[in-house]
Amino acid sequence: MPDSLFFPRLSHHGGAGGVTGSCHRLQISDDRALLVDCGLFQGQDADHVDGFEQLKVTFPVDDVLALVVTHVHIDHIGRLPYLLAAGYHGPIICSVPSSRLLPLVIEDALKIGFTRDRALIERFLAEVEGHLVALDYREWHTLVDDDRHRVRVRLQRAGHILGSCYVEVDTLDRESGERHRTLFSGDLGAPYAPLLPAPNPPWGCDTLVLESTYGDRCHEDRRHRRARLKAAIDRALANGGTVVIPAFSIGRTQELLYEMETLIHQAGSRRSRELEIIVDSPLAARFTAVYRELRPWWDAEAHARLRAGRHPLSFENLYTVDSHEEHERTVEYLAESHRPRW
Repeated sequence: MPDSLFFPRLSHHGGAGGVTGSCHRLQISDDRALLVDCGLFQGQDADHVDGFEQLKVTFPVDDVLALVVTHVHIDHIGRLPYLLAAGYHGPIICSVPSSRLLPLVIEDALKIGFTRDRALIERFLAEVEGHLVALDYREWHTLVDDDRHRVRVRLQRAGHILGSCYVEVDTLDRESGERHRTLFSGDLGAPYAPLLPAPNPPWGCDTLVLESTYGDRCHEDRRHRRARLKAAIDRALANGGTVVIPAFSIGRTQELLYEMETLIHQAGSRRSRELEIIVDSPLAARFTAVYRELRPWWDAEAHARLRAGRHPLSFENLYTVDSHEEHERTVEYLAESHRPRW
C-alpha cells in the first residue's frame, strides 16, 4: 500500500535533529494536518543552518487545521511570523496563560529580527491576537467533525513555565472507524517547581512524541537548589559583593524571585530586609507583571503565601528596571553604592 494511505503520520520540521526549533506536523489525511509548535532554531542548532534557511516554512500550510502551541518560549513559537507570511490564517490554539504571554514574546522577536516600527508591530500583533484561541486545561476542543473525520485536541499542564501544556490529539476516521490518540509532550517540567501545579501523567496514547533534552540527566531537587542559591548569596554578602544571575526572562526569572522571597522570609533579619533584588530587564519585568496577573493559574503553595499576606513576585525588596535609561542609572548606582544586592 502507498504511504499516503497510512494516517495519521508524523513529520518533523525542527526539534528532532536538535533541541530547538520545535515544529511537528501530524498528517491526518492527504488534505488535513495539524501543526504543533513552530519554533526558532537557537545556539548550535542554528549554527548548522545557513542564514534565513532556518526561517523558511518548507511545508504546506493550506491544509493545516490549526497550530497548537505547547508554550511560549521562542524555540517553540519563534517562526510564527514566517508561518503567517507563508499564508497560514488558521487558529493558534494555546492555554489561557499562554494567550496572555505569547504576544509579548512575539513583540520582542519582531523588535530584534524585523522592525522597531511601532505601527507595523501593532498591526502584526493585532493579526496574531485575532488568530488566538485560548483553551482551558483538560477540556476537549473539536477542530473538525464531519462525515470524514472528527479531530479533537486537549491541553494538559506540563509544569515547564506558566501556561505550558502537553497536547493530546484524538482523531477518528469515520470511513474506517479507526481512532488514534497522539500525544505531544512539549517541554516537561520537574515536579514541585515554584508557582506551577505539577503535571498529571496521561492515561495513555497510541503515538507519543516526547521531548528528551534532559532525558539523560538527574536533576537535583528544589530544596537542594535553594540551599545552593542561599550559600552563594551568603558568601557574596559576607564579602560585600553583588550576585549577578543571568536568567531567561520568562520562567526562570519568576522562579528565582519566588525562591528569593522564600529566603528573605526565612531569614527574617534586618539585613535580609535591606537586601535589594534588582530585575535589570524590561522584558523580564513585563513578564513578571503578567505572571502576577495570572495568579489563578498558580499552584496551591503560592496561593497559601498570598493568603498569608506574602507576595512571591511583588515584595518590598524587589526593584525592576523598565528602560535602557533606567538600566544606565542602575549600573551607575551599583558602582557607587555599597549595599548588598542580587
